[in-house]
Amino acid sequence: MNNIFDKNELKKSIEYNMKSMYRKRLEDANAQEIFQTLSLAVKDVIIDQWMDTQRAMEEQDLKTVYYMSMEFLVGRALGNNLINLCVYKEVEEALKELGIDLNAIEDEEPDPALGNGGLGRLASCFLDSLSTLGYPAYGCGIRYHYGMFKQKIEDGYQVEVPDNWLKNGYPFELKRSEYAVTVRFGGDISTRMKDDGSIAFVHENYQVVRAIPYDMPILGYNNGVVNVLMMWDAEPVEEFQLSSFDKGDYRQAEEQRNLAKTLVDVLYPNDANIFGKELRLKQQYFFVSASLQRIIAKYKRNHPDIRRLYEKVAIQMNDTHPTVAVAELMRILIDEEGLGWQEAWEITKKTCAYTNHTIMAEALEKWPIDIFSRLLPRIYQIVEEINRRFKNEINEKYPGDMEKVKKMAIIYDGQVRMAHLAIVGGHSVNGVAELHTQILKKRELKDFYEMMPEKFSNKTNGITQRRFLAHGNPLLSQWITDHIGNDWITNLSELSKLKVYAEDEKAQLEFMNIKYKNKVRLAEYIQKHNHIEVDPRSIFDIQVKRLHEYKRQLLNILHIMYLYNELRERPDMDFYPTTFIFGAKAAAAYENAKLTIKLINAVADVVNNDPVIKGKIKVVFIEDYKVSNAELLFAAADVSEQISTASKEASGTGNMKFMLNGAITIGTMDGAVVEMVEEVGKENAVIFGMSADEVIEHERLRDYDPMEIFNTDVHVRTVLTQLINGKYAKNDTELFRRLYDSLLNTKCTEFADTYFILKDFEAYRQAQEKMNQLYQDEKRWAKMAILNTACAGKFSSDRTISEYVEDIWHLTKLDMSK
Repeated sequence: MNNIFDKNELKKSIEYNMKSMYRKRLEDANAQEIFQTLSLAVKDVIIDQWMDTQRAMEEQDLKTVYYMSMEFLVGRALGNNLINLCVYKEVEEALKELGIDLNAIEDEEPDPALGNGGLGRLASCFLDSLSTLGYPAYGCGIRYHYGMFKQKIEDGYQVEVPDNWLKNGYPFELKRSEYAVTVRFGGDISTRMKDDGSIAFVHENYQVVRAIPYDMPILGYNNGVVNVLMMWDAEPVEEFQLSSFDKGDYRQAEEQRNLAKTLVDVLYPNDANIFGKELRLKQQYFFVSASLQRIIAKYKRNHPDIRRLYEKVAIQMNDTHPTVAVAELMRILIDEEGLGWQEAWEITKKTCAYTNHTIMAEALEKWPIDIFSRLLPRIYQIVEEINRRFKNEINEKYPGDMEKVKKMAIIYDGQVRMAHLAIVGGHSVNGVAELHTQILKKRELKDFYEMMPEKFSNKTNGITQRRFLAHGNPLLSQWITDHIGNDWITNLSELSKLKVYAEDEKAQLEFMNIKYKNKVRLAEYIQKHNHIEVDPRSIFDIQVKRLHEYKRQLLNILHIMYLYNELRERPDMDFYPTTFIFGAKAAAAYENAKLTIKLINAVADVVNNDPVIKGKIKVVFIEDYKVSNAELLFAAADVSEQISTASKEASGTGNMKFMLNGAITIGTMDGAVVEMVEEVGKENAVIFGMSADEVIEHERLRDYDPMEIFNTDVHVRTVLTQLINGKYAKNDTELFRRLYDSLLNTKCTEFADTYFILKDFEAYRQAQEKMNQLYQDEKRWAKMAILNTACAGKFSSDRTISEYVEDIWHLTKLDMSK
């Protein structure tokens, strides 16, 4: 398919687009204008393939999966689309002939602010794999206007500002007004008797918004398949109620407009107050209801029997956010399609499936009944009935066991438990790593597993090699292709062929030279954005991920404080220079997480400017971590920090991206790291700390006292004291007091080292010491790095999606040759 672009035609297309869009000649255009016109030229090619794909879907009438997710962290589209069209080099050459640098033009594209963390990035990898494997699919989400936030670092503090990614328009989307639907909130439910004697439910006095889908094409690699990311925007049903405005009722005149605006402004609004809680629930129902309405309408165009919906539609609920889909599908089937309860329930269960992404109880969403019933009155009635019937099932299976009812009921103690609704209302529940799934079965969801074991399975997460290797690390990508061919782009297990080069001295030199060049590239980015000079010959030790206490960025920075103390005392100690790099966003209301960011930057200010340690340590915090700068970080990393408290990380996918790019893992046996170590061998990673079983046992016994470690470990005592003696806070002894207290308060309460940072500190210190020594053995390090890349084959999202297709969705590939 690399003949779809002709250089001269591409140049003409860009020039024509520039003339029609901006009334300019190409030589007078700025970089943003060139990005827009180039993207439009690329979209013209995509549209043809998109139409062909939609035609094939209609003609072949295949089952389609609808992947519902609160977030999709898609990353920039231009470069990824060129990779998947197999024309990246041709376009790069064509632009070069015009005096244009493609890399500079790619930098003009904003990262679409449609997601934040691993949940959204996984969803985007899955869509890429579904298209590459040729399966019909839609992603379903929200077209956030400002995302979660754009992160600024001011005086070391995180400051949240709007991420106005749409200010110049976004070329890779299509507004589909013809598929607009309405979504209702609040109001009253009454009943009336229909002519056939059945009961009709009537919804009155509700608020309503119009949901408008914007479709974004998701290209498969070199196969002509284009699936769709369906992002819902909101508009008022009536643009402006002039009559109400003229009467002086300004509030009513603006009511619909404000509702529509707030629904799509931001991802994960602060839910520390009642308004934020209500808005989150409204957002979830908004995109789920809109998506289901479009799904049903699409199905009914060619299928008269709604009872067979599950034969053509699979709905995957990505974590608990979209699980209101169970009740909304029931509402549509009963209230709009006229089915009886039992018939609708069987269809719903056969259609819906649920992925659990967390072991953390706080992330298993629960809604107060008063909010849920007021905002979604009909949905709440349906959930009540689901709950009533399910409790009857529990009582039949476990007569008189009220403890089971307490643990498993969907509605209990004034709350609607969304994970329970998802489990009961679907045919499949999957975890996202072997360890995570086992913990779900044995602990978090034990009662459900015992009652319905057939629903549970594991689907270890994966990543797309096309973005995180082919696009993100072109030097390594070309080296791999030169050695084993390019089949790895669609079959990552091919990387195992690289194992024979692990001890080849020439291959080792080439591999490490590529790593060095990628470190130079990242060093230039850091110099430009952070104004910090880092040495690409130093070890690049990187921890980039959402900031949460269980991910233990605090452990990392406390260890850096320890190292700094040691180097201050012994500047000539045996220590290979290391650059410690962090990147993370903290939720706006998460005080400990935000204070950890301040601590990292405060330590950086001291360490980076101390001549005594001779630059042996540098600390860098990457502002506004996102997909585009993540690609630079993964390619440049020597050391991958995967140091979560064992048993807390469901899977992780950043760990896989580092591994794919030849970084060595320092980590606990948590999440997917367990399986990564199985693939690469424990000798090619540095593992430390308590096991998941040990953590769980300490939590059960509540026998851990961090004060014992404080009293007996001088290193721990010194760095913790520095949190409250003003060393990193310009003599303010209270600035980091909250972090100090979180580690030392009382025996294993919510506030006393809940995530065992001090318990694992000494093991982490020793692991870091070992890693530093390993790096100084150049041949051994190169071997380990090559083997990490060579053993990453299992962790492709192509493999994960194939397992979903085989075990859960039962899809058939599109035949694009017809």
